[in-house]
Amino acid sequence: NRKTYEFNIAGLPYKLKSSHDEKTVEELVSFVNEKMQQALNATRSGSFQSAAVLAALNIAEELILLKRRAHRELDILEERALRMSQDLENSKVPRQGLNV
Repeated sequence: NRKTYEFNIAGLPYKLKSSHDEKTVEELVSFVNEKMQQALNATRSGSFQSAAVLAALNIAEELILLKRRAHRELDILEERALRMSQDLENSKVPRQGLNV
């Protein structure tokens, strides 16, 4: 179920259709707006287009670094699980046949 949201980014109005709840959309808009404001402050030319590209690059940087970190953490967890599995296999005592 998609809902239309109206909001401003760096003072410009936008409309967005999303299946996300209002709180999530507000968080997304706030995040992008903050990145745009930072980029506008850092852009010497004051160009909205330059600031948008800079904001996009900053967001992409955060995403890529978080993905790398998540992959490293996942690799560590997989390695630990494999070691635990091997330790468990090695600790099994062979069963002796029962004579009845």
